[in-house]
Amino acid sequence: MLTQFLSLFNLSPLETDAIRLSLSVSFSAMLWSLPLAIFVAWLLARKNFYGKSLVSGVIHLPLVLPPVVIGYVLLVAMGRNGFIGRYLYQWFGLSFGFSWKGAVVASAVVAFPLVVRAIRLSLESIDVRFEQAAQTLGASPWRVFFTITFPLSLPGVLAGLILGFARSLGEFGATITFVSNIAGETQTIPLAMYSFIQTPGAEVQTARLCLFAIILSFISLLASEWLAKRMQKQLGQSNVAN
Repeated sequence: MLTQFLSLFNLSPLETDAIRLSLSVSFSAMLWSLPLAIFVAWLLARKNFYGKSLVSGVIHLPLVLPPVVIGYVLLVAMGRNGFIGRYLYQWFGLSFGFSWKGAVVASAVVAFPLVVRAIRLSLESIDVRFEQAAQTLGASPWRVFFTITFPLSLPGVLAGLILGFARSLGEFGATITFVSNIAGETQTIPLAMYSFIQTPGAEVQTARLCLFAIILSFISLLASEWLAKRMQKQLGQSNVAN
C-alpha cells in the first residue's frame, strides 16, 4: 500500500525503497527500545543510587558524540566478529552488520537519549504523593506503576516516541558506519540522498527525498505537540472528575 501511494509522486524504485526502509527502521527502533527507555527513565526519575550521574551521562552520551563514533563502536561491539555480535551470531544466528537490523540498532541508540529524557521529565512532573497513597492502601509496586505512574506519564512517553522517531528518520553517520550504504537493505533517506548527491544529474531525486524528509519530520513534531497537549488535557479532566 505504501509503495502504491509513493508511486503517485513518480518516485523511482530506489527512492521508494529508501522512504519505505526509513519508516520501517524508525518504527522498529522505537518499538524495540521503548520498554528499556521507560525503565531507564523511571530509574533516573524515581531512584537515588551510587553512580546515578554516571549512568545518566552514559545514557545521554549519544547526544554529544559524533554519530560516526557511535557507528564505529556498534561495529566493534555488534558486528559479526564483535565481542558481543559473535556470540549473538553463534547462539541465535543474529547478524546486525550490513543489514536492516543493524540500521534499527543504530537508529535506536542515537534516538534513545531523546526518548528517555522526555519520559523522565514527564515522570518527574508527577506528584509522588499519588503513588505513596496507593502504596499505603496496599497496592503492589507493579500495580502502582501500571495504574498511576504510567498513565500519568503517557504524554511524555508519546512525545518521546515521536521525537525519537523523527530523530531516527534523520540518522546518517552511525548507520553508514555500522551497516554501510546498501540499496534496498540499509539505504535510508539520508543515505540515499548522499548517494544521489554524488551522482551527476540526480539533483531532482535529491530534492524529492529532501522534501519528503522535511515533511515527515515536520509532521512528527506537530504530532508530538498535539498528542502531548491532548493527553495532558484528558488527564487534567480526569483529575478534576476524581
